[in-house]
Amino acid sequence: MKFIHIADVHLGAVPDSSMPWGEQRAREIWSSLEHIISVCNEEKVDLLLIAGDLFHRQPLVRELKEADYLFQKLAATQVVIMAGNHDYISARSNYQGFTWNDRVSMYYNNTVEVMDFPEINTQVYGFSYLQRDILEPLYDEAKPQQNEEIHILLAHGGDDKDIPINRKKLQEAGFDYIALGHIHKPEIINDRMAYAGSLEPLDKNEVGERGYILGEIVTTNEGLKKTNIRFVPSSFREYKKITLTADSSTTNGSLKDQAQKA
Repeated sequence: MKFIHIADVHLGAVPDSSMPWGEQRAREIWSSLEHIISVCNEEKVDLLLIAGDLFHRQPLVRELKEADYLFQKLAATQVVIMAGNHDYISARSNYQGFTWNDRVSMYYNNTVEVMDFPEINTQVYGFSYLQRDILEPLYDEAKPQQNEEIHILLAHGGDDKDIPINRKKLQEAGFDYIALGHIHKPEIINDRMAYAGSLEPLDKNEVGERGYILGEIVTTNEGLKKTNIRFVPSSFREYKKITLTADSSTTNGSLKDQAQKA
């Protein structure tokens, strides 16, 4: 079973909003999601896992329609979405009552639910935020069912205000893969647990590569499940930290040249 794991897409955000290129950056976030759709088709991916904050805030109806239109371009991939702390499902959220196309499944409750995909022998566990802040460690008791299927957990959190995560306890829970969101820096914790990071860097503090996790879970002849994952850089932009030297003779032009060569 092949999957792509993304998180913290933040559709609707305007990075560098005070700069002339801010609106272009906002459009690039949508283009970045569209690129993921293309990769899903090229790689014949079974599942696209979105671990929270697909949107930067409460989504507008037109934004939901645009996202759904992109998901309709998927040839064979099923999409599983959870709402995070930015796009949490409030009582007045436009998520309520919106009908996704048949390829998209979404969690609407704040307790763990299981979505079954029998055609790929996979179960995906998760829930959505119904409020911005959740202080309780709600994933501590998450456990997969005792069966032969592939078990994946979608989870969003990892700090004091947004579902503290006990990594050791979660690693020992028995899931074949844990798709994490909320922390914008990508991190492969082990071969069964990773933060995808943000799809595009959202501000100058998000230094380094951004992209997605490409993974595959196979069942061996002995009936054991083996998970292989790798981080794939894919963002249109990357913030880099550079150091420039200046003295009394330095000009704006020379600083610009230094920056371009760095």
